[in-house]
Amino acid sequence: QVQLVESGGGLVQAGGSLTLSCGASESTFRIDSYGWYRRAPGKQRELVADISSSGFTNYADSVKDRFTISRDNLQNTMSLQMNSLKPEDTAVYYCNAKGWYRPAGYLEVWGQGSLVIVSS
Repeated sequence: QVQLVESGGGLVQAGGSLTLSCGASESTFRIDSYGWYRRAPGKQRELVADISSSGFTNYADSVKDRFTISRDNLQNTMSLQMNSLKPEDTAVYYCNAKGWYRPAGYLEVWGQGSLVIVSS
């Protein structure tokens, strides 16, 4: 079974920065699109940012101009650079990827979740 492995979560002070990374455990999983989602305490899961195979990006209004999503197609990985972090950014962040995994076909895979805590 293909897995998405996340790294980079942790504790940071307000105004600081963190970078989350995500990559597939199997090189044969050819990722089409990536997305980052988060679930804050007491709130529903929301889309933070996504990026298409051609590099087009989309951001939630709450993170625009602060977060940057990028991908490395050679390494088959993606990152979320988070700057000017706020306490309300505290959440569990989940990597999501869609792509081709032969012979299974087109799959959607989720990462295990990375806890980001922004202290005031």
